[in-house]
Amino acid sequence: MGFIAFLKTQFIVHLLIGFVFVVSGLIINFIQLCTLVLWPINKQFYRRVNCRLAYSLWSQLVMLLEWWSGTECTLFSDQATVNTFGKEHVIIILNHNFEIDFLCGWTMTERFGVLGSSKVLAKRELLYVPLIGWTWYFLEIVFCKRKWEEDRDTVIEGLKSLSDYPEYMWFLLYCEGTRFTETKHRISMEVAESKGLPKLKYHLLPRTKGFTTAVQCLRGTVSAVYDVTLNFRGNKNPSLLGILYGKKYEADMCVRRFPLEDIPQDEKEAANWLHKLYQEKDALQEMYNQEGIFPGQQFKPPRRPWTLLNFLFWATILLSPLFTFGFGVFASGSPLLILAFLGFVGAASFGVRRLIGVTEIEKGSSYGNQEFKKKE
Repeated sequence: MGFIAFLKTQFIVHLLIGFVFVVSGLIINFIQLCTLVLWPINKQFYRRVNCRLAYSLWSQLVMLLEWWSGTECTLFSDQATVNTFGKEHVIIILNHNFEIDFLCGWTMTERFGVLGSSKVLAKRELLYVPLIGWTWYFLEIVFCKRKWEEDRDTVIEGLKSLSDYPEYMWFLLYCEGTRFTETKHRISMEVAESKGLPKLKYHLLPRTKGFTTAVQCLRGTVSAVYDVTLNFRGNKNPSLLGILYGKKYEADMCVRRFPLEDIPQDEKEAANWLHKLYQEKDALQEMYNQEGIFPGQQFKPPRRPWTLLNFLFWATILLSPLFTFGFGVFASGSPLLILAFLGFVGAASFGVRRLIGVTEIEKGSSYGNQEFKKKE
């Protein structure tokens, strides 16, 4: 094991990375709070500023994937589709099977210049998660309770407010509503059978309300829907903790572009279109499992240096005073100060671990275990 590989396995290094992410995130959140005064003066300038502030935070996670772990992401698509990346507003449909599927999506948005302006339809619980939810709030992310009767007006209002967004945005939808687990899949397929819908082998039954509403509200703003099917070579099941330990993975992403005008305007027909799409996604997963490859031309967009430079900037700004302070504490010889400092380190470690826990499948919500049994 080389020295760099050894460092990647050390808890103290993970703690320092977490410290930089958390403290820089809190600083960014404070700056975002200050930018609220810009909203009534110049809404579009406010949005552009917050896109860049969000980029400064999210790109640190992308740096871990691209530069720390060296994970490779390969696109399977066609040249005409790749040529549109980063040049139009789109809705992204991504399968929700892996702990770091969002991170693989983010690395693609970063390479095509839309990381800071990327959007998502997020569960409301995330609004109260420091850094993640707070940053999303300032980015006008649409939060929902996942109860359509209560969410309908909020979602419609939030989506319509994005119609004049000044930067190209990729709006991510997890149409399955929750991460794939065997229990959720079994219940979901029971619902599919009761509704006379074709069963899926690798996906949960898609929730159509969020999709059809997004298409209706963003029609005229969004140019296309990108369907993305993600897999990892070698049947790997990567985690954010594995990325932190420097484990390298190989992600394959099949991307298909559907012009928005090809999607029916009628809600029922649009819902049927989505169900058909998921049957196609299931067939793509089956092909990948059998052949180890997706159809289409392969593209490997080069990683950019900005994520690494951004992290090094924050690390330089934040770690120098931390080391100076820590050295001063231990040099003082005061047991009280030393215990207080170690307590701070322990609290920071706990906080970083809790943030990582947000991505873990086994600690995900129970949404879908029973909710699939309710009428959509």
